[in-house]
Amino acid sequence: MKTLRRLLLLLFVVALLLAAWLMLRSGSAPVSRQASRIDAATLKDPALIAKGEYLALVGDCVACHTAQGGARFAGGRVTATPFGDIPAPNLTPDAKTGLGDWSFEDFWQALHSGKGRHGELLYPAFSYTSYTKVSQDDALAIYAYLQSLPPVQQATGPLGLKFPYNVRSSLNAWRALYFKEGVYQPDSTKSAAWNRGAYLVQGLGHCNECHITRDALGGMRSDQSLSGGQIPVQNWYAPDLSTQANGGLEGWSEQDIVNLLKTGQSNKGTAFGPMADVVARSTQHMDEDDLRAIATYLQSLPARAPAPAPELPFDTKSLVNQGTKVYAQQCAGCHGKDGKGIAGVYPPLDGNSSVNEPTGINAIRVVLLGGFPPVTAGNSRPYSMPPFAQSLSDNEVASVVSYIRQAWSNKAAPLRADDVSKYRHTPVD
Repeated sequence: MKTLRRLLLLLFVVALLLAAWLMLRSGSAPVSRQASRIDAATLKDPALIAKGEYLALVGDCVACHTAQGGARFAGGRVTATPFGDIPAPNLTPDAKTGLGDWSFEDFWQALHSGKGRHGELLYPAFSYTSYTKVSQDDALAIYAYLQSLPPVQQATGPLGLKFPYNVRSSLNAWRALYFKEGVYQPDSTKSAAWNRGAYLVQGLGHCNECHITRDALGGMRSDQSLSGGQIPVQNWYAPDLSTQANGGLEGWSEQDIVNLLKTGQSNKGTAFGPMADVVARSTQHMDEDDLRAIATYLQSLPARAPAPAPELPFDTKSLVNQGTKVYAQQCAGCHGKDGKGIAGVYPPLDGNSSVNEPTGINAIRVVLLGGFPPVTAGNSRPYSMPPFAQSLSDNEVASVVSYIRQAWSNKAAPLRADDVSKYRHTPVD
């Protein structure tokens, strides 16, 4: 642990030196303040506002910019990161605490370039690494919608970042490593549906922000897009989104993807954890054509390399045997002896991406906390799975999860009681 800390400090010293060099080389002059070139009549166009409302739903903006029990888009919610807490700002048109004094150019600069009104670098908890791909026309529509909201006076809380992460100038180095500015450019060799799906997934949908493994500095490798990863701090695993061989969604059809995004449930699996919130607040409201475009794009993701055979540093036979008994007593009544579940009611466990993901976190947490699909217009009374944290010990949870991850066609690594103990008392969000 001490070696890791020293390495991180060394990396940040290097980053700060690089940042200083970049600032001396290119300067950091503030962005000129100018009146917006967008006239007031344009911003009040009902069609533009309606388009912006839809795009804000696609981007799930309300999820981060609304505190629990607070006014929509008024900020106040804190995003926890491995480097400290970052509060989401107020997006309502309040002149003092929100976007009331922001011009469209200010808004575009934040969305596209990751810079604030005065040229200050924004922390990438705001997903400008994806939003940079959003077109200017779509950004204008979102801006018009936000400006149409009732103003709410609510100041943004202070940053909770620790040193050296609170040194904003170090972001110059981070951006040099991980941020490439640029609006999405259509691929002329692909269909209109594919390009629309790529635009939504890569840009406003910001899917890669969760579905990728991040390094020690919170960066994302461009060659591992949508390949799955553990969501920092939240302790859920966002699966690989490839439907091809060895992908996290291997064998999923277009309709399977559409159904999950529209209703929270499909024949292949059910949305839960952070994804349940995404479905409830965002994807269930999307147009059918956009959902199918997303599915088209995801189905074009490449096949993945086979996962290496799991190392088994402990005797798993007795553990799996115990899990067989726990499964028969607690799980088979709903999910079936064959792990196939019941279509439209109980999700299958055989071939389920959340069962087979590399870490085992998802299966552990669902057994402990229960599984609660989102309530959607297409599935207004979803069946939920009860929590077993109070009735099963760490060893029993490890045994049944290990059995499920080894049963039927599943070939994922078994888990130990210590793995369960780590997540028994982990916060839900």
